[in-house]
Amino acid sequence: MTFDANRPDLTIGVLGTGAMGRGIAQVAAAGGMHVVVMDARAGAAQEARDFVGKMLLRAAEKGSLTQQDAQAALGRIKIVNALADFKPCHAVIEAVAENLDVKRQVFGELEAIVAPDCILATNTSSLSVTTIAAKLKTPQRFAGFHFFNPVPLMRLVEVISGLQTEEWVCEALVAIGKRMTREPVRCTDAPGFLVNQVGRGFTLEAAHLVYEGISNFADVDRVMRDVGGFRMGPFELMELTGLDVTQPASELIYNQFFHEPRYRPNLIMQARYEAGVLGRKTKRGFYNYDAEMKAIVAPETPAPDVRPDSVWVSAAELYGRTALTGLLTKIGAPLESGAKPSAKALCLVTPFGDDTTTCAVEQGLDPRRTVAVDTLFPLSKRRTIMPTPVTDPAYRDAAHGLLAGDGVPVTVCRDSPGFIAQRIVAMIVNIGCSIAQSRTAAPADIDKAVTLGLNYPNGPFKFAEVLGVARIHQVLSAMNRIYCDPRYRPSIWLTRRAKLGVSALTPEP
Repeated sequence: MTFDANRPDLTIGVLGTGAMGRGIAQVAAAGGMHVVVMDARAGAAQEARDFVGKMLLRAAEKGSLTQQDAQAALGRIKIVNALADFKPCHAVIEAVAENLDVKRQVFGELEAIVAPDCILATNTSSLSVTTIAAKLKTPQRFAGFHFFNPVPLMRLVEVISGLQTEEWVCEALVAIGKRMTREPVRCTDAPGFLVNQVGRGFTLEAAHLVYEGISNFADVDRVMRDVGGFRMGPFELMELTGLDVTQPASELIYNQFFHEPRYRPNLIMQARYEAGVLGRKTKRGFYNYDAEMKAIVAPETPAPDVRPDSVWVSAAELYGRTALTGLLTKIGAPLESGAKPSAKALCLVTPFGDDTTTCAVEQGLDPRRTVAVDTLFPLSKRRTIMPTPVTDPAYRDAAHGLLAGDGVPVTVCRDSPGFIAQRIVAMIVNIGCSIAQSRTAAPADIDKAVTLGLNYPNGPFKFAEVLGVARIHQVLSAMNRIYCDPRYRPSIWLTRRAKLGVSALTPEP
């Protein structure tokens, strides 16, 4: 079927005028489309139109569009009071409550009203597109069109095809999305689509490692900002979005994937959710807040003012050894050059995925003098070190003092496969590769969705390219071996590319 998304009289219906609906109406009107809006609550549609008018005028004041264009865009938004008034629409986008029965009811009524070639689209963030469409007479013209809040600022839109969606529908929605100045990505129907699936790797893995006693909320956030390059740490992010959003979404994705271990929720998040300790909106979450709503975070403990008499760096991981010895040479560390450490040397290891205990035992090192250093990431903004359970505190402090000697902060975590950043980033990559393997979306679209929708510094595949496909696979394999938990099993997509020595972006015919 032919659908002209660029026709000048293109009319878009928006059902539901809450935060998402009004945002969709704004970008559609600004994109030159005629917009018909309706809300079940009396007065809500007018409130939304007034709000959009203010936003358009504010944009004109900032110079992003002219006053004339702002007025014209507002003039293209029409309020209606009945579903029957959506009859002239070429596409209708639903943004009502996240309730399957409600959505099915409105679409059942709509398909009897609009023309046979009118596209029906849902902005659902968590419900199955296929399930919503299952009782429609014409599920072929139904698709997901998932925007992100706030819509005018978040450029991404996910275009989701259900099991019976015809290709022309998704192609038309991509074109409509571009006309709205959004960045569309394509995917097939799956729990969490793209963004919400990958986001579980960031938040859930952080919760798991804190639950295990590896680190605390503040240190995980510091490491992921300074080492991983994220704008916010995982707990800061959950504080902002609220656990009343994050926890139900996590449970829903886990259940919809039939308890896939990669998406297993965590008790730390569940307990706070049940207690109503949700984050900034309740003034208490993973952090407490002061009167100005600033998180109360204890300052980092100063680095110990001690240094080791001598330092030996393991050559078991040549990549890590090269990075670490380069840094130690710059800061004037008393490096040993022998194949084995002397009797009193601080022993530094640089594992990818292994814990410090495993390194010490397998390499025949004295665990009382052994400390691991994370070298998968640049050592310029923060360093992470990890003793064994029996490391002498004097050696741990000496490693801390030495690596903080040039003013770069050091985080000390307890022994864990994968430190902090290795664990979290490896899970992000693994979930991205799993999505690609299931053919839910192409790698390029997955990376685009993650960087635009989550503001991550890299998408899963870019992270794999930057850090090394083989090293990410090594991290996951070690975690899987040590924990014996299928949560950490490497995706077959990643495994094959690591074995072949090719890019994680390498497609399959």
